[in-house]
Parts: sequence; C-alpha cells; structure tokens
Amino acid sequence: MRRAERLFQIIQILRRSRGPVTADAIAVELETSKRSVYRDIVALVGQRAPIRGEAGVGYVLDAGYDMPPLMLTPDEIEAAVLGAQWVIGRGDPALAKAARDLIAKIAAAVPERLRPFVLEPASGAPRHKPLAADGLDIAQARAWIHAGRKIRLDYRDEHGTVSQRVIWPVTVGYMETVRMLIGWCELREAFRSFRTDRVVSAEFLEARHGHRPSVLRARWVKHMEAERAAWIGRQCPPATDVA
Repeated sequence: MRRAERLFQIIQILRRSRGPVTADAIAVELETSKRSVYRDIVALVGQRAPIRGEAGVGYVLDAGYDMPPLMLTPDEIEAAVLGAQWVIGRGDPALAKAARDLIAKIAAAVPERLRPFVLEPASGAPRHKPLAADGLDIAQARAWIHAGRKIRLDYRDEHGTVSQRVIWPVTVGYMETVRMLIGWCELREAFRSFRTDRVVSAEFLEARHGHRPSVLRARWVKHMEAERAAWIGRQCPPATDVA
C-alpha cells in the first residue's frame, strides 16, 4: 500500500471508530508496522488533521473533519453498489429511487478507471419474491421515525380482526415478502412488529412521544436481545444433576 493510501485509510479508521484506536489496531488492519503508523500520525497532524491522542493510549479524530468526497476504493464502490441494488429491490419507492440516483452519482464522480466497478460490478444483489403492498406510506413512516412522532394505525391481525393502535415507530424491517414497521405500542405497552401489508389505514400524528429516536431504538435492541436470550433458554434448558 502506498503511503498516500495508508494516510487516507488511517483517517477512515479513526472516522468510523467511536473511541480511541491504538497504533497496534491500526497497524494490524493496514498490515504495516507500529513505527509506520506513528510516523503517519505525525504526518497527518502536520497536515492539520485534527487527531488527538498519544502512543500507547490511542488516537481520536475530532468530529466535523471531512475529506474530499468519493475517495473510494474498488471494494468500497462494490459494497456501495451492492447495497444500493438491494435497496432498489426491497426498499420503498422513495428509497429505491434514491438508490438509483446514488449509483448514478457514484458513476459520474469516480475516476474513469474505477467506473467499471460501478457499472459492471462483480457482485449482484439476489432476486427476491415480490413484496406485498404496503398499507401506509413507508417514506413518511421513516420521516416520523426520525422526527419522534406517533402514528395511529388501523391494523388487521392474522385472524382478520381490526384494532386501532397508536405506536411510537422505531424502525422499518424487511422479511422475505413483507415489510415490517416496529414500534412501541401504547395499547400493549410493549414493542410490537406490524406487517405493513396488514395496515388498513394510518394517520401520521403531530404528537411526539418524547424520546430521542436513538434512545427508543436502543430500548428496542435491548428488548430484542432479552427476547433472544429467553428463546435460547427455552430451547436449551440447563442440565440437572442426576442422583
């Protein structure tokens, strides 16, 4: 790896990390020596990259620092295109359009030598079965997730019974043939998953649920982890001693 590429990769490593990254960890990822990492850090600081830290403790890149856009490696380009292809096939119409635009923008912005990685990628997203039609506007649901607002649903369960639910939307999930809207259900006072094809009607309320989206999502993740641990416990009960 050339030194210029290594400097760029160090910035990438620090930018994606939430805590200090040691020279050892950087050296392992870049397959180089710690001495080279130390020299590169000094060079980056000399170029006014806002890196804080010291040898033996770790390094942090200050928030707000950015580099010229689309300095992508071939693998990063293929990863972006593969992800965009998946979204085109599974995302709601707004996301699918955005994914097509993303591929076009990458193709227009990268150097000519990298364009085949966009237009003729070696990997392709698998074909999927058609998704069932949504009973609500998924693009607006995503906007309400970010805004921390409530949604009122008229929802038909698997037996055909319709009930009204007010939910605090958390995330949109994807199954093989349906999309799911996950949220805190005020009626059940618990997290619930709602198949979007079973939504009879939806009202996007102006009322806020009062929790930051990241906090609500963290609560849901913790709930799912507890559910999974309980399921594993039921499948694999502890052994008992036999007298």
